[in-house]
Amino acid sequence: MEDLAQVLRQLPQLNHPDVLVGTALPDDAGVYRLRADLAVVQSVDVFTPVVDDPYDYGRIAAANALSDIYAMGADPLFALNIVGFPVNALPTEVLVRILQGGADKAQEAGVVILGGHTLDDAEPKYGLVVTGVVAPDRLITNVGARPGDVLVLTKPLGMGTITTAIKQGKAREADITAAVEIMATLNAPAKEAMLEVGVHACTDITGYGLLGHLHELLLASRVAAEVVVEQVPVLEAAWAYAMQDIFPGGTRTNQRYLEAHGWVTWPSAVPNHVRALLYDAQTSGGLLIAVAAEKAEALVDALRQRATPAAAVIGHVVDGPPGHITLV
Repeated sequence: MEDLAQVLRQLPQLNHPDVLVGTALPDDAGVYRLRADLAVVQSVDVFTPVVDDPYDYGRIAAANALSDIYAMGADPLFALNIVGFPVNALPTEVLVRILQGGADKAQEAGVVILGGHTLDDAEPKYGLVVTGVVAPDRLITNVGARPGDVLVLTKPLGMGTITTAIKQGKAREADITAAVEIMATLNAPAKEAMLEVGVHACTDITGYGLLGHLHELLLASRVAAEVVVEQVPVLEAAWAYAMQDIFPGGTRTNQRYLEAHGWVTWPSAVPNHVRALLYDAQTSGGLLIAVAAEKAEALVDALRQRATPAAAVIGHVVDGPPGHITLV
């Protein structure tokens, strides 16, 4: 998080009347206004394999890339593949399965993949550039959370510890299956629910973990938050690996950064493995939504009606040092 922030601070700041969301704030996608009633939303996401099955890897990568568009309240329209592949080390059938997984997930989302770009790379990498549209007055950003808002999460945590267990050959097959289905689940129903109810802010949970992405939302909104540890949903399969201290490097980085800068306050009784799960670097995580307290029940009901993987009230927004999170 810190390295990227330092880089972005050194880039020229955008000053264009039609740039609604650019690099000034760490939001999920860029937004450019075409006319008063229409804006283009665009994002790109690429990563190395998190599971062994090429088809599942493709599905997960596509769902992850699409999530940035959903987090902005937008509708994805089309995409381009981005592929790195070791052509002399792996059979082309592996690449075919990766691309098929991505294509099937895009089709599920109603998204057309128009083409893409490939390069010979030492390690497989796959992702999408996704383009969507939104009416500017329906755009949802990570700026706008207000004191008193309720925080709602739409997928459980734990993907980082499980995917690391997969890489270490320690994951049980049933646990892999459970994690794959969560990661491959589109956030489209969650987006529909928050548009139906009306919310103040949203971000999706990926590499910075729950607390990292919440910190960014709070900092952008100039507010703080309290999170109830026991109310944060965690995939049941993740607990065993967390207690063995199986976490990706990104989880450690998230924890070091947030705690070194005093952004997070923990009760002393919370065990280390529980703390790490709230920092855990996720792949294709859920949406984290800030909604007015009087609309929170309606949002949870709308999410449950659409069978999102979770519909958990995990805390609320408060007045306080911008970006600070108190765990209770």
